[in-house]
Amino acid sequence: MNSARLFVVPLMMALASPAIEADWPEFRGPRGDGHVSAPGDTKPIGLPLHWSETSNVKWKTEIPHRGWSTPVVLDGQVWLTTATVDGHDFFAIGLDAENGKILFNEKVFHSDNPEPLGNGASMNCYATPSPAIEPGRVYVHFGSFGTACLDTATGKVLWKRDDLPCRHYRGPSSSVVLFENLVILTMDGVNLQYHVALDKQTGRTVWRTDRSVVWNDEHIPGQMAKDGDLRKAHSTPLVVSVGGKPQMFSAGAKAAYAYDPRSGRELWKVQYNDWSVAPRPLYDQGLVFFVSGLTKRELLAVKPGGEGDVTGTHVAWKLGTRIGKYASPLLVDGLIYTAAEESFVTCLEAASGQVVWTERIDGKYAASPVYADGRLYFFDQQGKTTVLKPGRTFEVLATNTLDNGFMASPVVSGKAFYLRTRSHLYRIESAESGGR
Repeated sequence: MNSARLFVVPLMMALASPAIEADWPEFRGPRGDGHVSAPGDTKPIGLPLHWSETSNVKWKTEIPHRGWSTPVVLDGQVWLTTATVDGHDFFAIGLDAENGKILFNEKVFHSDNPEPLGNGASMNCYATPSPAIEPGRVYVHFGSFGTACLDTATGKVLWKRDDLPCRHYRGPSSSVVLFENLVILTMDGVNLQYHVALDKQTGRTVWRTDRSVVWNDEHIPGQMAKDGDLRKAHSTPLVVSVGGKPQMFSAGAKAAYAYDPRSGRELWKVQYNDWSVAPRPLYDQGLVFFVSGLTKRELLAVKPGGEGDVTGTHVAWKLGTRIGKYASPLLVDGLIYTAAEESFVTCLEAASGQVVWTERIDGKYAASPVYADGRLYFFDQQGKTTVLKPGRTFEVLATNTLDNGFMASPVVSGKAFYLRTRSHLYRIESAESGGR
């Protein structure tokens, strides 16, 4: 492998139009990394620093049933998914971004006998995977319960698939990824683990690739091994350009992988002894960053090259303390910020893995943070948002609270946050921009 530093840029950024750049097309935003603005863009957006139930709320709309999916925003619409608590019915909901009015509430799938989420599934529900949107179309996904493409002007279902098998056991989680003409889905269950790419126009299968790791959990005693928990994962892949060619980075149980997103061909993998990974990968300056899973919870920095099993040759560093197990990490100016479920935020150097600081900010974190207007926004399960100043010195800029807590990740469009709590969707905007 060439020892020169690989040039890594987000493929979505290269392909996105300026209009799409201003909105939130998929989980974690325009580049899949939680950044609101493009790298190098320091122009202030004007997002609020402070809010509450009675301040800087432009509108608040109750969302029926239950869903942890992150909304997507484009062309004056907000789309999200929800499902009945018992998992029998699955819905796509479209709202007017200006006033919060529900425009569409379409039941797209039904299940007569959904598998119960099981013990230990309090962090999940039947509508956790986030949709993806592009002009005229929104793609919603509920794991093996179904995937559909809807017309955003009419709410009409253009195509749907409900024949992609996977026993999720504790519910589906991985979100939709759009790449060129493909809708890429991740099915990491207890019985099957694979990626599948569907044609955007028709929904037909273009390619399918199974995970290649060799399972060795049969000797592990206990219910987790019996149920297949050690084979599951919940992460969403990230597509970037490496040396001018697309690579899709994907964290699964027992291994993280790179694939060619056009063909599904596996390029390389790094193995570890962990499972149930949720955070989305990151990239920066020739390194890809994976969280290994739920138990060991290591953050690994991997050089994105080579072929086959590169565990012994391409892992630059590992860190195993205070790593967030649900919220995806955030990378700003060479520093990674990770919000642990147990009230801590850790800042570390991306190049070396050296910890810069670890501080307690209270709360438990499932939602992934965002970076905007030179600030880091962290949203906890109790409804508190802690705003930090990025850098090598820990500094809290503000704390804000809404009712019912955050499981879905935040969204930014224009000067507004769109924040989904367990029960409502809010548009948060400063009074000068139209909030109240």
